[in-house]
Amino acid sequence: MIVSTALLWELPPALAQDRLALRIGGETLRVELAASDLERARGLMARTELPADAGMLLRFERPGRHCLWMKNTPLPLSAAFIDDAGRIVDLIDLEPLSTEIRCSQAPARYALEVNQGWFAEHAIGPGARVEGLPAD
Repeated sequence: MIVSTALLWELPPALAQDRLALRIGGETLRVELAASDLERARGLMARTELPADAGMLLRFERPGRHCLWMKNTPLPLSAAFIDDAGRIVDLIDLEPLSTEIRCSQAPARYALEVNQGWFAEHAIGPGARVEGLPAD
């Protein structure tokens, strides 16, 4: 599926219809769910702020080495790639407005985007378990 980035740029920031509470290492995050191709492509584009305990969970149709970029996204973010078992398999930091493509180093089913530094501030790293992930 090819999605025109010009069209995406014109859309207003997503109004989440699906919100989840995820638990990681004793912390709770309130996240928006991006499960469709369009929702994942739109992501957090054009957002200028994100509450400290908020994020976006991208759910992919199947596990794989999924990739992210920050085109049209002015917020510095950190992302955790999460496998089917709910374990963080990789963490990356993403720079605002970058077109560099960053991929998971291991197969993942989800990518969780939060404010940059959130995982480090809460001493959460690879191997940590994420609870509350949506079922298929």
